[in-house]
Amino acid sequence: MTTVLFCLAGTAAAVVVLMAATFLAGRSTGRYSVIDVVWGPGFAVVAWVAMLLASGHGTTWLRWTVAAMVTVWGLRLGVHIGRRNRGRAEDPRYVRMLSDAGAMGVVRRVHLPQGVVMWVVSLPVQAAMLLTDPVVVVVAIGVAVWAIGLIFESVGDRQLAAFQAQRTDPDRILRSGLWRYTRHPNYFGDACAWWGLFLTVAWAWPGLLTVVSPLLMTYLLVAKTGKALTEQRMHESRPGYAEYVRSTSGFVPLPPKRLA
Repeated sequence: MTTVLFCLAGTAAAVVVLMAATFLAGRSTGRYSVIDVVWGPGFAVVAWVAMLLASGHGTTWLRWTVAAMVTVWGLRLGVHIGRRNRGRAEDPRYVRMLSDAGAMGVVRRVHLPQGVVMWVVSLPVQAAMLLTDPVVVVVAIGVAVWAIGLIFESVGDRQLAAFQAQRTDPDRILRSGLWRYTRHPNYFGDACAWWGLFLTVAWAWPGLLTVVSPLLMTYLLVAKTGKALTEQRMHESRPGYAEYVRSTSGFVPLPPKRLA
């Protein structure tokens, strides 16, 4: 129990330091949207800190497997968002926050909640550093689900980037590739990746308790910061988006509907 508490406290401290550094970087550059780039790699930081703090515990191959999974997922996401945001102005969300409450408002509304979410969502990763005698079949299923999620996320992001680079009509909507089967293949892939990470520890009762991680991530992606915000913006700016909504699944990939 002492090791568990030590690991939990240590990773919480790492998240606090990471959020503080991100805030200072945003303040010095005037771009608080840097936290979007740090979001994915931040989970990798938590994973390696947990591995270090839990040294001598757990099962070696499981520890390295989960750390590698989180690192690949987090670095890919960070690189993608960094490239996407390069040369862009500050995110309008942060501009509004700064106008309402200043820099400390950004801390209260962005850095603090994102730090808490990062720590809670990373619980399966922390558990993987401590658990012993893993059930190989369950871990393998988790890795497979994670891989499906990573593919969906990566391919969806790549298809969207290519579409935006070639689009001449600003009102045109991407309806091909993975976007034909779900309006948000990137968010669906993100959720799958974390359900897969949860499954790598779901064979033990302490691991089962970390189900809050994928549940919270899925809730945020569907109802809060992901799908909900994106669709609100798309409905306001794209005349044909309502038709796309009627014909295409909102999250889980499904065959498109035929409209009368």
